Amino acid sequence: MAPSKTLGLVAGGGQFPLLVAEGARKQGYAVAAVAFYKETSQEINSAADTVTWLKLGQLGKLIRFLQDQNTSAVVFAGPVNKPGAFDIRPDLRAIKLLLRLKSRNDNSLLSAVADELDAEKLRVVSALEFVPELVSPPGLISRRKPTMTQKEDIMFGWPLIKEIGALDIGQCIVVKERVVVAVEAIEGTDETILRGGNLAGKDTTAIKIFKPGQDSRIDLPALGLGTIEAMVSSGSTCLAYEAGSSLFFDIKKALHLADKKKIAVVGIDPHRSVESQL
Repeated sequence: MAPSKTLGLVAGGGQFPLLVAEGARKQGYAVAAVAFYKETSQEINSAADTVTWLKLGQLGKLIRFLQDQNTSAVVFAGPVNKPGAFDIRPDLRAIKLLLRLKSRNDNSLLSAVADELDAEKLRVVSALEFVPELVSPPGLISRRKPTMTQKEDIMFGWPLIKEIGALDIGQCIVVKERVVVAVEAIEGTDETILRGGNLAGKDTTAIKIFKPGQDSRIDLPALGLGTIEAMVSSGSTCLAYEAGSSLFFDIKKALHLADKKKIAVVGIDPHRSVESQL
């Protein structure tokens, strides 16, 4: 029986769009994907039922494609290489959108695109509706617990990264002995962790959060095996993340490596005090 509804999938890089496509198909959706040259995996061609390949900035074509496919809902999944995002060739619709923005950081830009789709009756929903198994869990999920020093670093750093996140700068900081040694900007979490190790040596603590005011439909924090590998390379030994509002890819492999390298990994419930969870 042919699917009666179609999911529009705006597909960035990595495995996330492929997982969303798989989850949507299990829920009875056909998948119409918008892919981007130099960003989206070629595997999207087999993961989706229909695919159009665009250049970054072709907002008008993106909207027309989703409308032509009679999409029931639209999902954003997967990152766009941030340095590459400077190499866009915006069409007229994208130019008008960019001129309205005071900031072109992640949340501002993606929220504006989502609002543009909503205005065209293209309903944007969270990708977590299709991959609920990727939601990051609360509590201590590694064998090793944070040390007393690392607990103090988490309590020290948590309100700071929330303030930084509220400015739409980044989602991650690296702390050592209550000193912030690295702040995420355009380079991404893994590079921030590596830089923190280069600056402060071993035994740093990485903290990753959901930015206040962030649009949960389109821009979810993500962790995974690559995050733990970056921690191993940098000598970082503790990871604290905001549970329930971030993605955790390859969690079994990531925790196996964390336990092997004696890295503490803890999910912080945002609805409870940080101190009570450590």
